[in-house]
Amino acid sequence: MEENTEEGQTQKGCSECCLKCLSGIPYASLIATILLYAGVALFCGCGHEALSGTVTILQTYFDVVRSPVDALDVFTMIDIFKYVIYGVAAAFFVYGILLMVEGFFTTGAIRDLYGDFKITTCGRCVSAWFIMLTYIFMLAWLGVTAFTSLPVFMYFNIWNTCQNITLVESSNVCFDLRQYGIVSIGEEKKLCTASENFIKMCESNELDLTFHLFVCALAGAGAAVIAMVHYLMVLSANWAYVKDACRMQKYEDIKSKEEQELHDIHSTRSKERLNAYT
Repeated sequence: MEENTEEGQTQKGCSECCLKCLSGIPYASLIATILLYAGVALFCGCGHEALSGTVTILQTYFDVVRSPVDALDVFTMIDIFKYVIYGVAAAFFVYGILLMVEGFFTTGAIRDLYGDFKITTCGRCVSAWFIMLTYIFMLAWLGVTAFTSLPVFMYFNIWNTCQNITLVESSNVCFDLRQYGIVSIGEEKKLCTASENFIKMCESNELDLTFHLFVCALAGAGAAVIAMVHYLMVLSANWAYVKDACRMQKYEDIKSKEEQELHDIHSTRSKERLNAYT
């Protein structure tokens, strides 16, 4: 009987410990972090491969040649974008971890409001700083989403023309890279539907794969924007809770201090009465 009682107490203690650990997890921050990592991974991975496919298409079908000197041509810009993608992936991996830590910190502060945990002014300043930084990142991701939609639009036009090649054979539609700012005005890089290169491009896998990779990159950037909005809501709510917790702590400190003063006054008067009676 004693062993069964001890086993029951052990199981109860383990279950209470597990429930306490689960209750301390910031689920809203966790969901936002997962969405952020998924969006950034989709944007960076698909965007990198789509840029590599763009280089292949420009060199193979549009006959665009890399500049022999260190000039700022389209290939140099693509290389710069690839390095930016590396930086974005690393930066937001670290930023997601920081936001999760802040979520755990704030959740612990709220749940231990009436315990020994003390919320400092520094903690409130950190939360406010994260709100401002996340808002800036949200605007940045909105710009990235708008910028990513440009190659999606360009590739959609070419891909849609390839899907309806039989309808445009007689009209001989041409795609001029100068219209998109990919090459300078002095260079004439056209690809018409009647040319052999256009037919080869439509029959190859590069165009279809690159177009859908850019679509996935656009979806990843949109997911990152949603994650930033989610983080803003979570951080704003946490900051409001922490601010309210600070007020409650001040109220409790003032209340306990007044009660202690009343107790001291009452004890002093009782001693005076006792001395006077004696």
